Amino acid sequence: MANLKFIRDRIQSVKNTKKITEAMRLVAAARVRRAQEQVLATRPFADRLAQVLYGLQSRLRFEEANLPLLRQREVKTVGLLVISGDRGLCGGYNTNVIKRAETRTKELQAEGINYKFVLVGRKALQYFQRRNQPIDASYSGLEQIPTAAEASKIADELLSLFLSETVDRIELIYTRFVSLVSSRPVVQTLLPLDPQGLEASDDEIFRLTTRGGQFEVQREKVTTQVRALPNDMIFEQDPVQILDSLLPLYLSNQILRALQESAASELAARMTAMSNASENAAELISNLTLSYNKARQAAITQEILEVVGGAEALK
Repeated sequence: MANLKFIRDRIQSVKNTKKITEAMRLVAAARVRRAQEQVLATRPFADRLAQVLYGLQSRLRFEEANLPLLRQREVKTVGLLVISGDRGLCGGYNTNVIKRAETRTKELQAEGINYKFVLVGRKALQYFQRRNQPIDASYSGLEQIPTAAEASKIADELLSLFLSETVDRIELIYTRFVSLVSSRPVVQTLLPLDPQGLEASDDEIFRLTTRGGQFEVQREKVTTQVRALPNDMIFEQDPVQILDSLLPLYLSNQILRALQESAASELAARMTAMSNASENAAELISNLTLSYNKARQAAITQEILEVVGGAEALK
């Protein structure tokens, strides 16, 4: 009976764990929906900003504009903005982006280039702190659904590092959202801004939907309609000054988009991890129930044999 009690307790414990993992999966799904709603909410501003920048680009040559954010200089130190998560239980999300950052540091060291970290997320901060890596700034405890204020705060820190020539280039390492079961750590140069990178291009957004009781992601192309500014438009300020004011906004928008992609990747990874955990728990419950039934049947058989044996002894 002691063995039966142990199996019953084990089954109950696994059932409780399954309830927790299923609840975490549903919470992650709800937050993915909020993330996609935020992407849609911030898109009009991003589209209008792209239109203005495209119009300015058609009026002047960016290469001739003597602006600090466009100025190329000899690279001696690179600032690495690494975006990770604050929490675990999301599969290999944090591990993958940290490994990508480590690989990038080794590449820079091989070229004789120094580097400094600007870290977003507690997991990356803890990892690189334990290894005594050069960390210039860190941000943790951010909203799981990123906000423009948070992106602006990070952008201000990066601008300060770049304009003070503490670093000569800033690279962004984040996780690009591909699907609910796939994400990819990528490296993108943020500063100095590349004029070619300001051109309008087709983009994608994701929509979390359900089909047959299962979550799935639909991706759709989004094309920004850009038009050149009218030739007779008169600027109250020099276009270069306008451009100098808009480029920091463009940088903040790029960081916000990276934060959104990273948040969606983390939540999708957590959904997948918790879904797998729930399936494993269900399988374990089934196996334990089978073992319990076998043990119970054996105990009943043993009791019947003892009764029969006692009856035979009384004859």
